[in-house]
Amino acid sequence: MSCCDEKTAIVPDTDVSRRSMLKGAALVTSLIPVVGAKRAKADDAKKVKLAFCSQLLCVVPYEIARASGTFKNHGLDVELVYTRGGSAAMNALVGGAVDYAATALDVAIQAYAKGAEIRRFAVTGRLPLFALVTAPKTAATIKSVKDLEGKTVGVSALGNADHALLLYLLKEAKADAAKVQFATLGVNLLEALRQGQVDAGLVQEPALTLLVADKARVLVNAMDSKDANKYLGGSYEFMGVAVRAKEVEQRKPEMVALAKGLADGLAVLSKMSASEITSSLPPALTTGMDTKQLGDILVRYRESLYPKSVKIDLEASKRVENTLLVGGLLKNQIDLKGLFDTTIVPS
Repeated sequence: MSCCDEKTAIVPDTDVSRRSMLKGAALVTSLIPVVGAKRAKADDAKKVKLAFCSQLLCVVPYEIARASGTFKNHGLDVELVYTRGGSAAMNALVGGAVDYAATALDVAIQAYAKGAEIRRFAVTGRLPLFALVTAPKTAATIKSVKDLEGKTVGVSALGNADHALLLYLLKEAKADAAKVQFATLGVNLLEALRQGQVDAGLVQEPALTLLVADKARVLVNAMDSKDANKYLGGSYEFMGVAVRAKEVEQRKPEMVALAKGLADGLAVLSKMSASEITSSLPPALTTGMDTKQLGDILVRYRESLYPKSVKIDLEASKRVENTLLVGGLLKNQIDLKGLFDTTIVPS
């Protein structure tokens, strides 16, 4: 499971156009195309479908690439297919329902470890989208990760990436994870922390900003490059695109174009104002949100969250594998080189 599971995925409620039975998979996934962004209009643009895990901060480079026309500039008409979670997006790829899947690396590693014939070839995120934060009521007493011993900590679900990351942080802090009680709260984590129902928890944005405003203490912000260097040892490969391994040779020109479109989209994102970023996102994703606050958050984090290059960082990928091993989501170390195709994005 990734952070983007079926409980936390932000999937638009509008325009549910089809249900696709995944070939070779037991899961039937609801595939929901997002409306509101500009689409490629060139008649000769190659149409491709890219399944997505639906976490808001993850989708930004993809929607910017589509809205700004950088996919179209490289001859592609990319349909972003929003699914309920990273595992669902990966199932859509493995089952043949889509051409590509964008997921967190932990999803790809676990699928590959179980025998999925996939190749990951481009990266759009380099840090996990979590911060370990106290409840406002416990900010004065919990000052470090070690202080979580004897406390209750909220996670989205046991086995998810936030749980695995927490186990890793506890180990690095020489804290006894057996003395920590884990509460699985799904989407209710923000209010549970605000009300003091748990002592601490792993949250994303904009929950982190809201909690800090309520005087909660941030123990580790993995979305910040300074904390990532301190607690994780550096960049931590996160979002990226995978394809079916058997189709790599025939799709190579298309894969190169997709990677270039994403790279150009990241370059556009790095120069956009807060309002320009939020106005480029589909309205169905931002309905009910404080878009000014969201824009400010995206500008604040874009330097750390979104890489300048879509090239795979093997060292950063090893950090993800290590976290999964510590968290028990991987039983044995695997050879990650077989998962990656590093020929698509040149050095």
